Amino acid sequence: MTTSNTATVGDLLAAFLEAAGVRHAFGVLSVHNMPLLDALARRDTVRYICARGEAGAVNMADAYARIQGQVGVAFTSTGAGAGNACGALIEASTAGTPLLHITGQVESAYLDKGLADVHEAKDQLAMLEAASKAALRVWSADTALGVFRQALQLAQTAPCGPVSIEIPIDIQGAVLARWPDDLRPLPVPVAEPSGAQLDALADLVRSARRPMLWLGGGARHAGAAARQLLDAGFGAVTTIQGRGVIDENDARSLGSFNLQPSVEAFYQSCDLMLVVGSRLRVPETARHTLKLPDRLVRIDADPTAQGKAYVETLFVHGDAQQVLQGLADRLAASMDTDPAFHADLAAAREQAQGRLRANIGHYAQLNDCLQQLAGADCNWVRDVTISNGTWGNRLFRIPAPYRSAHASGGGIGQCLSMAIGAAMAAPQRRTLALVGDGGLMLNAAELPTAVQEKTGIVLLVMNDRGYGILRNLADAQFGGRRFYSDLHTPRFEALAAAYGYTYFRISSFEGLEQQLRTVLQTDAAATLVEFDMDAIGPFAQPFSGPKI
Repeated sequence: MTTSNTATVGDLLAAFLEAAGVRHAFGVLSVHNMPLLDALARRDTVRYICARGEAGAVNMADAYARIQGQVGVAFTSTGAGAGNACGALIEASTAGTPLLHITGQVESAYLDKGLADVHEAKDQLAMLEAASKAALRVWSADTALGVFRQALQLAQTAPCGPVSIEIPIDIQGAVLARWPDDLRPLPVPVAEPSGAQLDALADLVRSARRPMLWLGGGARHAGAAARQLLDAGFGAVTTIQGRGVIDENDARSLGSFNLQPSVEAFYQSCDLMLVVGSRLRVPETARHTLKLPDRLVRIDADPTAQGKAYVETLFVHGDAQQVLQGLADRLAASMDTDPAFHADLAAAREQAQGRLRANIGHYAQLNDCLQQLAGADCNWVRDVTISNGTWGNRLFRIPAPYRSAHASGGGIGQCLSMAIGAAMAAPQRRTLALVGDGGLMLNAAELPTAVQEKTGIVLLVMNDRGYGILRNLADAQFGGRRFYSDLHTPRFEALAAAYGYTYFRISSFEGLEQQLRTVLQTDAAATLVEFDMDAIGPFAQPFSGPKI
């Protein structure tokens, strides 16, 4: 039992995480974080998931935060271990995920001396700062709590992102002079819009006959207010990161169909668009060539979003929920919108869906069966693979926020680890993970983690024996010269058996519904379903990029 006379910085960190409501952490044990993890284990309040690699640990914490709607926590080693985490930190930064990355350092006396200590890396803090929203160092036992508080507040303050904390190994085990009386985290500041801004916004909206909401990841918590605005007459579309803010089964929503020709044409009939919590990213605007309505309002908690990519008619600085709720309150009654507006929106979505279904051919049947059997209540996690770039990101409907996680930065191979984090965040729902054969092998070290933690995840492995999208790009842009895209692929049945997965192979869509029903009714620590795409056949239209 730790007493105030023996409590270390490791004990303080563990207690602080408990006070912050953290219930799970992910990481890799190392000689340079053992005092921290020893304290975590002794207190035995936060459940620790043993990842096999640092990148996997951070990906797990990232998806955990996205599905849980709370901060994720990951522990890594120093030097090369911290470097291994950087790709996953970049993904969390791109997604705007609130995350604490806690790593070690060499002893203070040898820090930044260039003496080639074990695990030492040149300018580790600068490396982490480049990959994170911020990176902080604990310089002494007495200043540790202040750093922990600052890091958590920074991670959770919009725009959210991962914050790295570097703690030298000697400081991790240092005894505190006294145990703090108050371990509570700092309050997270919320950007409150001014009344004048809300009045100006309401005045602008009242004149609109065909108003749209464009909802990004920064609006995930604003679903209640967004639904009020739909009831008042708005339509909605979401980015991929904002999926589920509005139920994608709602006829007033375009889902995440924001780049299809029918949708772009529909936008030109709209007389107002409110862009809420979205950076209008390059992949979701076709490099900012997507033509949006002339009257554009930007609503964002980040003041630096103003004027980026598109010039807005009005910029409202504020939290998405507060702004949308303030607007809904001011509108009070329904707006005088065009009676044909929602029907036109539904028609545009129907055309977009039809075009996508035609492009993917019989793979639409796979989407439909998964939707019917699991779509209402699952965590939908996806990697960068052809199936996700087509139907996984759009056709498969998400009914609520905090159900979806994907590699938003475009990095391949993160899905398996993210699925583990999602399953730990919401074990009451089955986690489906859509991944390609190439992407799965990139982080295959985490295959046993999913079984060890009894996650129950279902890996949907779309096996085309290589990097299919790169083959298609070679065909489309390099005269059919395919280079470096064919991969030696493992026998997935043997791989599944080696790690304790229940295995299924699907080589035909005949009887697909019953095959998938059997998969989803199987109670297993983890399941691997191999879809033999060579046997099933190709997409009707080769996919070679995010716009189809």
